[in-house]
Parts: sequence; C-alpha cells; structure tokens
Amino acid sequence: MFVVIGTGAGGGLLARELAKEGREVTVLEKGPYIKSKDAFNYYDKYSSDVDLLTTTCIGGATIVAMANMVRALDEELLDFDVDLTDAYEYVEDLVGVHQLDDSHIGKGTQAFLDAGYKLGLKTLKMPKAIREEDCIQCGKCAFGCFADAKWSGKDFVDEAVEAGATLITEAEVTEIIHENDIVTGVKYIKNDAEEIIEADKVILSAGAIGSALILRKSGITEAGREIFFDPFVTVGGYIKDINFNTEVQMAGLVIGENFVLSPHFSSFIRANIPDDNVTDNDILSIMVKTADECKGYVTDDGDVVKINTITDIRYLAEGVATAGFILKEAGVDPNTIGSTVYRGAHPGGTAPIGKIVDSNLETEISNLFVCDASVLPISPGKPPILTILALSKRLADYLK
Repeated sequence: MFVVIGTGAGGGLLARELAKEGREVTVLEKGPYIKSKDAFNYYDKYSSDVDLLTTTCIGGATIVAMANMVRALDEELLDFDVDLTDAYEYVEDLVGVHQLDDSHIGKGTQAFLDAGYKLGLKTLKMPKAIREEDCIQCGKCAFGCFADAKWSGKDFVDEAVEAGATLITEAEVTEIIHENDIVTGVKYIKNDAEEIIEADKVILSAGAIGSALILRKSGITEAGREIFFDPFVTVGGYIKDINFNTEVQMAGLVIGENFVLSPHFSSFIRANIPDDNVTDNDILSIMVKTADECKGYVTDDGDVVKINTITDIRYLAEGVATAGFILKEAGVDPNTIGSTVYRGAHPGGTAPIGKIVDSNLETEISNLFVCDASVLPISPGKPPILTILALSKRLADYLK
C-alpha cells in the first residue's frame, strides 16, 4: 500500500503514476475537493508578518498558480546525483508545456515583451500548461480557473482515482507511524475522529510548511529549521485602456541575473494613483521575483519567520528598478509608477536533499519519502512546479 499525503504537483503526479501501474494507492488531502473556479476561497492565512501565498484544497498551490512551467536547478541538483533530464521531457509532454499562441498574448503582455526586447533584456514568452481552446482570457488565473483551461494537480488526482486510487479529503495528517525506523502507517484526523491507515510506503507531499510539521511530529525534528520562499512585489502604473487585467497573467518573462520579471496584474496598484478616473483597465504591472537566501524557519505552530538579508534586498531592488524602465518604455506614465507590499510565494527548502532526504528523496525513516518543494536544496528564484513534477516522476519510477 502506497499512501500519498497531499495533492499538489508532487503528490498528484505520484498518485497518478502509481495508480496507473495498478498499485494500491490511498491519497490523503487536508483540504476539501473543490471546483477550480472556487480555489480563491482556500488561500491560507498566517498569523505571522509574512504574507505568503499558499492554499489548502485539492491540487494544493497548483490550483491557484499561473501554470508557469520553467526548468530550474538542473545543474544544482546534479551535485546531489539527481538528473532530471528524462523526467523533464516526460512531464513537459504530459502537461503540454508550450508558449502561448499569439491569440492569447494581450496588448499589455505584448507591450512588456516589446519593451524588454528594446531594452536588450533576456525576454521571452512564459512556457505554460494552458489549453488555449478552453481559455477565456478572463485574467483571473490566481483565483483558480473559471474555464478549467490550465493544468493543476487536481487533474492528476482525478486520473489516479479513475485508475483505482482512493482519495480521502479533509483528512489532516498528524503523524507518520514507524517502528524500528520503518514506516508502518499514517495517523490522521477526519470529522474530529483519529484514524490510522496502514502503509508500506508513505510519500509526504504536503508542501514546504505542512511536510515540515508532519516530519517533526514523526521524530525528524530538524525539518523546517530553515526555509526559503520567492520574495516578490508587483510594480505598475497608469496607461489608458490597456485592459491588461483581462489577459492571461504572467505570459511573458524577463530573466535577469538575480531576478525574474513577468507581467502580473495587481489591483493594489490603482490605490497608489490619486485619480478617481483611473480603473483597473488602465493598469499595467509587473511582478518582480527573486531567489532568497534560506534564512528563516517554520515555528511549531506553522507560522513562518523570514529573515531578509542585504542580498535579498539588493536583488529585489535591482528587479524593481528594471521593471520601472520596462513600464516607462511600454508607455506607462512614470509619475504613476508604484509598488505593492513585499510578499512571498513558492516556499521550500524545509527538508532539503542532502540534509533531511537522500538523492532518492527518502528520509532516515525507511520507506518515508518527501516529494514537494521541501526537498529543493536552494531557492530556484523561478516557478518551481515543473521541477517538482520532474522530481515526482523520478521518484515514481524509483518506487515502481
């Protein structure tokens, strides 16, 4: 019996691959089974000062992600004897990674791309896992998907269930049970009742924070003593009737040495402009995202403490300045350019390869594996979903 905990990029693909091979698989998900269009209601809230974007529902964070698919940490993972070359090719084909057709590149995104090219920056369309024939270009990618046009981990879970896997939702895992450092089962709470399921192998894919807490409660106390996430702000301003708010979000990409930029609408930008005639249709904005140093930790209560280094701040400032140049070149009124507050996405590094798990993602407890952003040894500074999918494919092959 395989027990997979979590239904994001790591857990969803593992469940699919194992179930389609005829293996007995049970999937435990802390959140509910929902429709993709309702995902916005399931963002997590943290009592700490960190504004961190994560969700608890079927599909995990993938259901509100932008379906951005870029390879990350290829060379860095080779240092840990992890070669993802074949796995990348498999999952890219499986989820249909491609650059969007011109029909789905809106006026605001094109202005971003043109400005980036003109300024001599490394500029390209963002690789996506979105089906253009279904996409209605509503601009609400971060709310879920109203047309079910983008891939999420939910898709793989549905396939796993069709292949015979058992899905148990609203099941909060409290502990991995083990005897003599060998996995025997999983303890979880559902409907206020504690239950235990026996398992030969357990794959923990509950996200960087969830996985760290479960590992600690299971005796691996060093999990979550460090954490990274991608710090980001959104910088934008006024350009009349750009209608960027209705476009596919983050469909362009600028890759800097220490940051990445992508066109991303934020309604908070309009609040910075003291003109009642300015509407959301008049805003063009850019997300500035950097890799951070792994300085911080997860508390026993599940909150995140982040320590910003001078390097973190410098990289973010470089990205913000570059975004400002792009916006001005794209036609934004420079007198209106402003920024959102500092936020975070893509937490990881709480159970890194080489410290908490080995190159096969197995912990010191035999037959207990971790497969999510927890295992990434450093911050990729890019969307990590494709890398997690590739790690999941590699682990599925190993387990099979």
